[in-house]
Amino acid sequence: MGVMEVQKFGAHAPNPIVILPVERARVDGPLVQFVPVRRYPSPDSSQLRLAAADGLRFADMRRMYYDKRPLMNEGTPAKPTGASGEMLWGFWYPALRSDHVRGRHLARTMLLEVPLLIGRDAAGKPFALRDICPHRAYPLSFGEFDGESVECAYHGWKFDAHTGQCRHIPSLTADSKLKSERIYAGSFPCAEHDGYLWAFMTNPEGRALAANYAVPPVPELPTFSQHYKIAHLAADLPCNVDHGIIGLMDPAHGPFVHQAWWWRTRRSIRDKAKQFEPIPNGFRMSPHAPSANSAPYKILKLITGEPATTMIDFVLPNQRFEQIRAGKYWLSSRTTVTPIRHDLCRLDFVAAWNILPWFPIVSFIIRVLGPRFIRQDTTVIEKQGLGLKYEERMMLVDDADRQARWYFDLKAAHLESQRTGQPMHHPVAGPVTLRWRS
Repeated sequence: MGVMEVQKFGAHAPNPIVILPVERARVDGPLVQFVPVRRYPSPDSSQLRLAAADGLRFADMRRMYYDKRPLMNEGTPAKPTGASGEMLWGFWYPALRSDHVRGRHLARTMLLEVPLLIGRDAAGKPFALRDICPHRAYPLSFGEFDGESVECAYHGWKFDAHTGQCRHIPSLTADSKLKSERIYAGSFPCAEHDGYLWAFMTNPEGRALAANYAVPPVPELPTFSQHYKIAHLAADLPCNVDHGIIGLMDPAHGPFVHQAWWWRTRRSIRDKAKQFEPIPNGFRMSPHAPSANSAPYKILKLITGEPATTMIDFVLPNQRFEQIRAGKYWLSSRTTVTPIRHDLCRLDFVAAWNILPWFPIVSFIIRVLGPRFIRQDTTVIEKQGLGLKYEERMMLVDDADRQARWYFDLKAAHLESQRTGQPMHHPVAGPVTLRWRS
């Protein structure tokens, strides 16, 4: 499937010129792919007339191709092998901010299309139950909570807040042979960290884990001193998790989507070269000097008087970590894109820093400029959704989109590991340098 050079055409074209397909086009070495203005499924006469209606000249037509699938520069599919937006189980996900659940208040939320009830027991320890009574599917969050058990408001069944085990069924008579202790509402491990209540999403039903299953530690935001400031931001993203995550790691959209004097402009585009390396369940942009065309990094150097370095990690299922260090000063952030439904995600951003805590410059950037930055991404995703209704295929181009391809490969490798029970084969090779312009 290569570049198709098609015939010259037009109402007054006396001698049509037909040129055979070529597999690749090279200009001074690197592989070149051309993006069509319109996708032409085949070079028949009707499509030629369609192209003529577009007003394309012969020189333009020579730079068109038609395809049956999306392309990478290696000629491999850009779309994941599994279903688009497939959700990953067996990971911790942020369910709610910690301050959204206080006392005996029961909060409702959703993760991975599973309705959840989140609360705290009498000791303040968080718990997560599937928000469905196993009796008549009534939402348990409408019921009462005494600090130990959740009571369904429909028939009064009571369930242990942490295990989901049924503790009491009021309608049972003394001689009933029903063993109510064998009835469970779905439950999920729950923990609190970095200002979030996290749920470990085991499976859609909230079935109990095997006795020998070791739940991994809750994700933790790295910090590098005892005293620091912390801030949180959040936004809904109207897309599936795949589109949300590859947008999160996309290095090339900044000068177009986030144009601002304090960030970047079209005139600030320049060559970039970054080294990447594999890490467990993800990949790392190795420590390097921050981009010289970003105002916040210039401000950081001005404030601290120290040369700065930054390191960025992506870790399955949905976490992007960034650490900026300048001498004794540091800023650490984590962004997650969590699937709520197949067509809706939630972005959660948390940052901690010790850079001049008495002067609000970092707080201003995060709390005031940060929401604007996120709104710009949200607007792009909303508009992209208009096109995705008609064309779900994606094109991933050269090194600028290599991180997106790695994400799809990591996800496929994880799903294959779950299917076979074998250790995950890491798809990212050893240290590699990627080059792009942004």
